Amino acid sequence: MIGFYNYTVILTYIGMISGFVGILSVFNGNLKMALICLLVAGLCDMFDGKIASTMKRTKSEKRFGIQIDSLSDLICFGVLPALIIFSCSKGILPMFICAGYVLCALIRLAWFNVDEEQRQDSENGSRENYLGLPVTSSAILIPLFLGTLLTFHLVLDYSYWFLLLIALAFITPFPLKKPHTLGKILLILIGIVTLVVVVMGCRFL
Repeated sequence: MIGFYNYTVILTYIGMISGFVGILSVFNGNLKMALICLLVAGLCDMFDGKIASTMKRTKSEKRFGIQIDSLSDLICFGVLPALIIFSCSKGILPMFICAGYVLCALIRLAWFNVDEEQRQDSENGSRENYLGLPVTSSAILIPLFLGTLLTFHLVLDYSYWFLLLIALAFITPFPLKKPHTLGKILLILIGIVTLVVVVMGCRFL
């Protein structure tokens, strides 16, 4: 069979499936499940690289890992957030902004693939810094934002402006330090709080 199927790619595959289930949930009008799927995809993405680093991989395996990670990210953190926001505020302007968000995510991920392959050709180990906001940040930002709006009974109609800000941050070249152990623990705690906010907020739908 074409591709690689060892344990280093399992979390990436699970994350992609979670993103797809989230997309189906949007179509079924289940906003809470869609947001939870987005959080789960973010959790999978947080640890897939760490797991992959525990195995000595060939150059082909490493490059395959880079490609599937970005392809999965486009589904989970590009398409899914855009559909979630569009479901909250339908119209011509939200449609264009959501489409622009997916485009910005696509551009950033393609650029990251090129940059990461060049980096791996010249140095070993994992990267220490990002340039611009990683697309995976939407796994926390979107659920926390919408969950907060729902908790305080605020309208979701104009949430696409928040999505526009995130999209611009994807392609804006500012330095951002990659989180390590303590940073990941903090992100997990924020993720737990976000999950609570989503569950509590979606009760009012």
